Amino acid sequence: MKYRKLGNSGLEVSVIALGCMTFTGDSNWGPQAEKDSIETVRAAYDAGITLYDTAEGYADGLTERILGKALGADRSRVLIASKVSAANLTKDKLIQSCEASLKRLGTDYLDLYQIHWPSREIPIEETMDAMLRLKEQGKIREIGVSNFGVLDLDTVLPYNAVVSNQLAYNMLFRGIEYSVLPKCSANGIGVLTYSSLAQGLLSGKYKTADDFPAGRARTKIFSKNREGARHGQDGCEALAFAAINKIRTICADIGEDMADVALAWSIAQKDITSVIAGGRTAAQAQQNAKGADITLTPDVLKELSTATSAVKDYLGDDADPWSFGRIR
Repeated sequence: MKYRKLGNSGLEVSVIALGCMTFTGDSNWGPQAEKDSIETVRAAYDAGITLYDTAEGYADGLTERILGKALGADRSRVLIASKVSAANLTKDKLIQSCEASLKRLGTDYLDLYQIHWPSREIPIEETMDAMLRLKEQGKIREIGVSNFGVLDLDTVLPYNAVVSNQLAYNMLFRGIEYSVLPKCSANGIGVLTYSSLAQGLLSGKYKTADDFPAGRARTKIFSKNREGARHGQDGCEALAFAAINKIRTICADIGEDMADVALAWSIAQKDITSVIAGGRTAAQAQQNAKGADITLTPDVLKELSTATSAVKDYLGDDADPWSFGRIR
């Protein structure tokens, strides 16, 4: 496992982080036993993964409870990142949310506390005042944001307190490369990426758009006519699966698993700090960790980027894979 400094903070994080959103299962991912989630956390820890990402909004806090239970005595050896929901960004609610997360996690501090989505109704001054108070009290070590575009970043930069921005990013969804990633880099903000395998598109399991699970085919890669889509766009299914086929060929040529290569590609991109990969079994956590051990040559990295350039060009600088106008 490799480790990197997170932005201008004092935190050093593993380049692969464990995403805990699917710890409780759902209609898209299927049922999940608590013991499997606990084993996943322990396997990730054994593989050198030190950053664990969760949120109060994941299963109404249940993923936080499971993560806290799984870490147990190892809590002080890892970094816990959680998130406060946009509806709870008023001063009182934010402080209450943090304290509730701490209780569920069984800890007295969070290493990174993130604003899950920006609010356009609650003044950022009120939110940041609460965040800074929590930091002064030692309840959080560092402040982060999630899903903040260039304009929303401008609202928090004056506080000189935000150390990270968590954003959707993978070989098929590269919108942050245009302006958000350079903005973070210029201001010393580390970038954590989620949707690292594009909900499984980059696992190599699926040959056509129709093969992909219906409930997950909701991003702007897919047609607006797919079940659950909220974006109202035509999508670029043919371009995406042409790119996937090219990626599959490249991976076969170098003898590496497609999912591992997808994670390794993201890790290798300039200004990316850590790649969040979800896991539901110990085997998946161990497999994800392998992405940190693969060194892709400059030629292979270029080949992979070229293979997905048509998708990048089609989707443009949109940083939100699912809806229109939420990230600005």
